Amino acid sequence: MGTIVVFENVSLDGVTQDPTGEEGFSRYDWRAGLAPTDREAWDKLILDDALGAQVLLLGRRSYEFFAARYPSRTGRLADRINNLPKYVASTTLTDPGWNDSTVLDGDIADEVARLKDTVNGEIRVYASSQLVHTLIEHDLVDELRLTVFPLVMGAGNRLFDQSGTPKRLRLAGTRTVGDSLAYLTYQAG
Repeated sequence: MGTIVVFENVSLDGVTQDPTGEEGFSRYDWRAGLAPTDREAWDKLILDDALGAQVLLLGRRSYEFFAARYPSRTGRLADRINNLPKYVASTTLTDPGWNDSTVLDGDIADEVARLKDTVNGEIRVYASSQLVHTLIEHDLVDELRLTVFPLVMGAGNRLFDQSGTPKRLRLAGTRTVGDSLAYLTYQAG
């Protein structure tokens, strides 16, 4: 049985929206403020995380973001991302063009529960906060891995919605990445 592991970059105030500054929400690329050694440590963290995944699960917008960039990239991270099976939660995408991609177009909670039953290992969710809200709501997330960037956005979409329904998590690990990033691991229940 698979486990769903959400990996998100978040600001100190919980914002996940537009960390690269490419969507127009903010022109600030969160990585721009990192020292070179912090950036190298963060890049290694991302690579190590991707190497531990057996499958990617993405929302449509995140899928389109990755699919527009990764097929033309080279290197260990690009090779890993390009070669992983990819599942996209979408009711509008019908023909994914990126290799080894499948659209989950039914009830997302049911489709993801079935996916968990068929995958042996970690199902990784990257940069898909709207999908993450749904997965958390339906108790499908097994682990959250949060890289906390040392900035306060003040506004923007947050990882956790305002539903008011508490979800109990257990702190499973903390460490620093480079000199300025915090890496927090929480497990469900």
